[in-house]
Amino acid sequence: MNCPYCEHQESKVVDSRYIQEGIRRRRECLMCSLRFTTYEKVHSQLLNVIKKDLRKEPFSIEKLTKSITTACTKRPVSKSEIEKITINIETDLLQNHGSEIKSSLIGQMVLDKLIQLDKVSYIRFSSVYKNFESEEGFVEVIDTIKTENSSIGKQQLQLFPEEKIKKAKRKGEKTNDGTK
Repeated sequence: MNCPYCEHQESKVVDSRYIQEGIRRRRECLMCSLRFTTYEKVHSQLLNVIKKDLRKEPFSIEKLTKSITTACTKRPVSKSEIEKITINIETDLLQNHGSEIKSSLIGQMVLDKLIQLDKVSYIRFSSVYKNFESEEGFVEVIDTIKTENSSIGKQQLQLFPEEKIKKAKRKGEKTNDGTK
């Protein structure tokens, strides 16, 4: 990257931020010490999405961002978190999945990210992605989330040896799970 002031070829990155269009970097020229901004974007024209009806269309990071933003409306999810998700998904697709990707793969990748970020947004996105036709679809997804949460709690309890829990219960002491 040439400095726009002195044309020197070496600069250092002072700050990097994810933005919707890609990455914004503040740079400082190593010769004249003046700062300038560069914008970097991954070219996604290499990716084509295969829809359910087997149509192909170019991958659109804007469309992906819009669908995630819609699912996260009025939720405690920041724009930067959404941008990170979209950039991570696009990068993963470019690096690991070839030039033609099924839309179902992209949808599943979004669901995997949203369940970690915000469960309500996950339910909203899955209702469109899985095309719920009745309230039973919502109930199934909520039950799945509840089951996963309870199994995580049980796994954490298993970190404590059974013998110590039994001894503590016999002595009347409280265990780490709050039981006597």
